[in-house]
Amino acid sequence: MSPNTIRDLQESRGKKIAEMRQITDDMLANGETPEKLNRFNALDAEARNITTQIDNAEKLAGWERDEARSETVSGNAHAPTLQGYSLSKALSEHRSGGQATGLEGEWHQELSKGREVRGLMAPTEYILPGETRALITTGTAGNLVSTDLAAMTDRRRAALKMEMMGATILRSLTGNLDLPRLTGSGTAGWVAEHTDSARSDATFAKKSMAPKTVTAEYELSRRMLLQSNQALEPILRADLGYMLAQALDGAALRGGGTNEPTGILADTDVLTVTGGVFTSDITADLIAALETDNVTGTTGFLTNTGVMNAARKIKDADGRVIPLAELFHGERVESSTQVPDDIGTGSDKNALIYGEWASLYIGYWSGVDLLINPYHADVASKGGALLHAFLDADVVVRHPEGFRYAEID
Repeated sequence: MSPNTIRDLQESRGKKIAEMRQITDDMLANGETPEKLNRFNALDAEARNITTQIDNAEKLAGWERDEARSETVSGNAHAPTLQGYSLSKALSEHRSGGQATGLEGEWHQELSKGREVRGLMAPTEYILPGETRALITTGTAGNLVSTDLAAMTDRRRAALKMEMMGATILRSLTGNLDLPRLTGSGTAGWVAEHTDSARSDATFAKKSMAPKTVTAEYELSRRMLLQSNQALEPILRADLGYMLAQALDGAALRGGGTNEPTGILADTDVLTVTGGVFTSDITADLIAALETDNVTGTTGFLTNTGVMNAARKIKDADGRVIPLAELFHGERVESSTQVPDDIGTGSDKNALIYGEWASLYIGYWSGVDLLINPYHADVASKGGALLHAFLDADVVVRHPEGFRYAEID
C-alpha cells in the first residue's frame, strides 16, 4: 500500500472535518437548518468511512513490509500474553453469569473493542492451531470425568496445510478490505529526436475481503460441566478449534459454496494445466506455467493421498521406484485428505495444486466468539448447555497467476 494513498486519505478526511467545523460554527452563529444537519451527518459518515480505510491501509502496509522481509504477521503486539490462558475457566465464569476475570478477562476486553459482543471472546491464536456432538458422561465423554486423568490422546484428523504452506495471515481486520494490485504496466519505446513519446497506461485490479462466518456447536451435559476439570480444556481448544480451522482450510482450498469464501479451486482466475494419469510431465507443466508468469516466490505442491499413493508406485524401466523428489522436480510437496478428489466435469478427479502460497490471503476479523446457551429446549431440562463458536474470516487469492492446478485421474 503506497504511503501516498494513506496521505491522500488523511487529506480527504481533514477536508471533511474542516467543513464539518465550518458548519458547526455557522449553526452556532445563525441557527440550525435541516440542510446543514443533513450535510453535517453526511460528512460525518464519510469521515468515519475514510478512517476505516486508513486503518486498513496502514495495516496492509505493515503486512506488506513484513511479507517483503519474509516475516510472519503476528497481529497485535500489545495484546495480552497467552501463557496461562484457560478457556474452561473463562467459560465457567461466563456461564455463571459473570464476566471473565484475570488474563481471560483481559483477552475478552481486548477482542471486544469496536464490535458488538454477545458471548465470550477468545483469541484465535489459542483455539486455532470445526461435526456436532453431545458430550455426556454415560457416552464417550464419560471417559473424561475421572479422579485421575492421564493426558488425552487425540483422534486422527485431516492435516491442515494452508498456513503451513505459507499463506499470508491477516489478523484484527475491521470493515471490508480491498487488496489492490498492478496487473499491467505501461510500455517504453525508442523515439527520434524532438518527437512525442507513445502514451501507455498501467492497469489495476483488486481483490476484496469481507467477513464471513463459520460456526461449530457442542452439546455439553451437566455432569461434564460440573465434574470435568483438565479434560474440558483440551476438548475446547483442540477439537472445537480444529472444527473451525478445518472448515476454513477447506474453504481456502476450494470453497465457493453458499456463504463460503472463494478458494483456490473455485477462483475462476486460477487456470488449469492438462491433467490425466499422474506423471512428472504434469508437475513440469505446472512449474513452467508459473515461471511463464514470472512468479518468483516460495512455491510448492499440495495434493491428496490418492495422488501421493500413485506417485510412490511409479517405477523406471528397471523396476526401481522413482523418488518423489525427481517426480516433483525438487519442489516441496505436501498431502492432505482435505484436498478434494471430486473435481472435474465428472466429479471424479484429484486436485494437484502448485502455487506461490503467500499469494493466498486468510483474514480474521475477530477472535472466536463463544456463546453458551443453557436455555435451548434440547438441554434446558437436563441442566446442560449448548456451546456455539463463531469465527469471522475470509479467504482470497490475491494473485491468481500465482497458482495452477491439474485434474489427476
